[in-house]
Amino acid sequence: MTTDQTSPARPAPVDMTHHAHLSGVFAPQRREVDFDHLEVVGELPDDLHGSYLRNGPNPRFDPIGSYVYPIDGDAMVHRLDIGDGAAHYRNRFVRTPMVVAEEEAGHAIWSGITDGYTPPADEVGPDLAGTFRQLPDINIVEHAGRLLAMAESDQPYRLNPGELATIGRDDCDGAMAVGSTAHPKLDPDTGELVLFNYMLEAPYLTWAVLGPDGHTRRAPTPVTGVDRPLMIHDMALTSRYIVLFLCPLEFDIEAMLTGGGLLQWRPESGTRIALIPRDGSAIRWVDSEPMWVWHFANAFDTPNADTVNADTVTVDYVEWTYPGGFADIPTPATSTLVRAVIDPARRSIARTVLGESVDVEFPRVDDRALTRSHGQIAVVGKSEGDTGDQDSLWFHDLDTGRETCWRPGVAIGEPIYMPGSVNDYWGAFGTDPVDMTSYFYVLSAKDPAAGPLGTVTMPIRVPAGLHGAWLPGDPR
Repeated sequence: MTTDQTSPARPAPVDMTHHAHLSGVFAPQRREVDFDHLEVVGELPDDLHGSYLRNGPNPRFDPIGSYVYPIDGDAMVHRLDIGDGAAHYRNRFVRTPMVVAEEEAGHAIWSGITDGYTPPADEVGPDLAGTFRQLPDINIVEHAGRLLAMAESDQPYRLNPGELATIGRDDCDGAMAVGSTAHPKLDPDTGELVLFNYMLEAPYLTWAVLGPDGHTRRAPTPVTGVDRPLMIHDMALTSRYIVLFLCPLEFDIEAMLTGGGLLQWRPESGTRIALIPRDGSAIRWVDSEPMWVWHFANAFDTPNADTVNADTVTVDYVEWTYPGGFADIPTPATSTLVRAVIDPARRSIARTVLGESVDVEFPRVDDRALTRSHGQIAVVGKSEGDTGDQDSLWFHDLDTGRETCWRPGVAIGEPIYMPGSVNDYWGAFGTDPVDMTSYFYVLSAKDPAAGPLGTVTMPIRVPAGLHGAWLPGDPR
């Protein structure tokens, strides 16, 4: 393409060989495949029937300009069906208009979102000119018959559950008209899907509710008291509250336009915690010291015997000292699994570190326990002898306080809880960083540190990615 005043210069290619999140276990997987009856070492439990779906950033073509993980990269959804002791696999790209246009061109057209570059009309046509890449690559959610590839603060893409074919963007009856968090929460008691969305302009933060029938019960509603654009990746949900941690990672468009970063870490602002009553009554605010939170495990309402006519909220989450990669701090960012008890009447928060595991992420519980007290949390973390990455799964028993660890010797992904008809299980994808073979491990929930009951050898490498969901029942 000839560069002129109406056609800005295309950014240079990203050096993939030396990019930590474009090489090794993170290297993009461009093949789309279907395989039946995968090789299994050991045995898959006979009582385990369902599908594990996982989403993650996976550039369709070698990226240009910049690549900031995990906020860049096209979406690839992986589906592993398990039933009658056998496993079957397929994967598909989520075909946004950007992916379709790049497939027609045979190369990347859109750059990383932090570059500010958008393609001109003479390259992509008037409808796509000036647009940024759509990125439904963070999570996968099923609700009310919709299978949704979730983006960060944008509308999701709906997929065909069986074929994983892309149907198109879906505003979910208007509940996600302005966008959605990649981590909406499903209340197992009411069947409601509760979500929030942050924006760069006022009102900056909204929340909404989808009913179990897929129709909107609460349209996007502004969260009062928010006066600046903040990145808020995840949420927690109780029977009474939406729990949001407003950590001081602020969007700064002016800084980006003058060569700085789009996201600025400003710890002097501290962290504000919003307890948003699901009945629509006044928001309760609690101030805290600065911290960063990517992901919550769960939350639930708890009686507080010391405060008359009031309850506290218990929240389990991974607390970081700061968001690594988004702050210029010489000491490495560290994280721990934390239980916080929030007292909205006293506007206080009390924290307790759970276990001894450090540098952890991706906390998960049995999704059937969301909004209620849960017995076990699994996280990805580090242990002695790891390669330097988060190569181990840690399991914290909240009833006994006992913490155990399983070290697979590979780069391990987010754990997922998989209920069986008789017993329950944990599962996770992992990839050997030496030979790049990927596996799916099935562990007993009663004793996950004992190692896998069955190990599925994947037919292709499954790139290290982000979040997934277990859909119980006969695979479709």
